[in-house]
Amino acid sequence: MARKCPVTGKGVQVGNNVSHSNRKTKRRFLPNLQTISLLSDAIGAVRMRLSTNAIRTIEHKGGIDAFLKATPDRKLTPEIRRLKRRIAGAAEKREAAGA
Repeated sequence: MARKCPVTGKGVQVGNNVSHSNRKTKRRFLPNLQTISLLSDAIGAVRMRLSTNAIRTIEHKGGIDAFLKATPDRKLTPEIRRLKRRIAGAAEKREAAGA
């Protein structure tokens, strides 16, 4: 599994450890990724590995359904676009069955 958030695009960064004597050795800065279950009204629970920043953004927007509805496709990764289409299709089916 890649160490990259599919929503924000945050990934691994490279930098240096700098010692007291000013020696520099390479190191990696890993993003703070969390595996969480997001509840979608259309398809139920969706398990994703997101950065904490993405989790806060999704909660601020009102959940995964509202976040994906408000975000244009060009700003989403292909994985998240597939989820958006899945949620939209399930919502349409649910609406057609209810009406």
